[in-house]
Amino acid sequence: MNAAITRILAIARKEFIHLARDWRTLVAVLVLPAVQLLLFAYAISYDVRNVPTLIVDQDLTPASRAYIAKYEASDLYDVRGRVANIEAVRESFERGAARIAVVVPPGFARSLARGDKAQVAVLVDGSEPNSALVGSTFSRALNEGYGQRIQAQWADARGIDLERFGRIEPRIRTWYNPERRSADFLIPGLLVVIIMIVTTQQSAVTLVRERDQGTEEQMRVSPLRRTELMVGKLLPWTLLAFADMVAIVALSTAVFDVPLRGDVSFLAASILVFVFCSLGIGLIISAIAPSMESANIAALMISFLPGFMLSGFAFPLDSIPTVLQWASYLFPGRYMMAISRGVFLKGAGFAELSDQLGYLVVYAVAAITLSSVISARRQR
Repeated sequence: MNAAITRILAIARKEFIHLARDWRTLVAVLVLPAVQLLLFAYAISYDVRNVPTLIVDQDLTPASRAYIAKYEASDLYDVRGRVANIEAVRESFERGAARIAVVVPPGFARSLARGDKAQVAVLVDGSEPNSALVGSTFSRALNEGYGQRIQAQWADARGIDLERFGRIEPRIRTWYNPERRSADFLIPGLLVVIIMIVTTQQSAVTLVRERDQGTEEQMRVSPLRRTELMVGKLLPWTLLAFADMVAIVALSTAVFDVPLRGDVSFLAASILVFVFCSLGIGLIISAIAPSMESANIAALMISFLPGFMLSGFAFPLDSIPTVLQWASYLFPGRYMMAISRGVFLKGAGFAELSDQLGYLVVYAVAAITLSSVISARRQR
């Protein structure tokens, strides 16, 4: 046992010496994740505000101006101006100068005065789906609220007490993210995606480098076992990745004010296992890839695309096709994403997320074992 630990530490020391000599790689591993977090966090946002909006007021009455004032007072809509007709709206949509247009037709005030339904048109540019969905939903809610106020005024003018009639009054409360900030949702996910990309890509070249430098033959004739080699190569990258995670968590809470409500020790243990999973994937690639260039490309494809598409980072996994849902089980990002968001936002810990941590442990053992088997077969 002591001899195995000595051999593992010797390999780890060798990897640390390589890293110390290659200061560019060391800087990239330690600094790049923090830079990526800042760039992604500021660039990616699901928050929709100040959507460019045009007004087409064909009624030109106090009633139409009062209705339009509701849009002007909202922080969702940025009323850029008024145009005369639908053709001007089409031109603005084509130029990208506006995404929403509110059209108040002639006779709007007369319809309200008669107690009839006054129709308005809300035109939405669907080429940007997120803004279109939020803008149309908010517009529908705004119109419903405005219509209820008009009905109340009409009933008061006729002495009708609407309080006598039963009605449903929903009171909606949002748990875990009451302000509905996209940063609180995205940044715990970015933590997973960034670390998976960095650790997988860096470990993917480690065995290829040994073959290129001719040191693989020397290790083959040594008493070093395959599993010891894999673990020894993982240790330095695990420590560096863990340092990256600490920096990312600190940036998340200090710069972006993302809450960290759950068990920090459970998060740290999960991160450690997840790093082993990602490094194991990198070692599998390194054992298969014929060159460093192909290893880099394969690592980027296997870590980046599943990290974004099959981990639940960008959208819920239950909204993607069933085949891709099953494919997501093949990547550790799915399990770590649930842990990260659960600990950050919901205050979860071992009791709630132990099953996800168990999947990561099994994945890490399987990945490291598989990399050892593939490397041994390649040598034979």
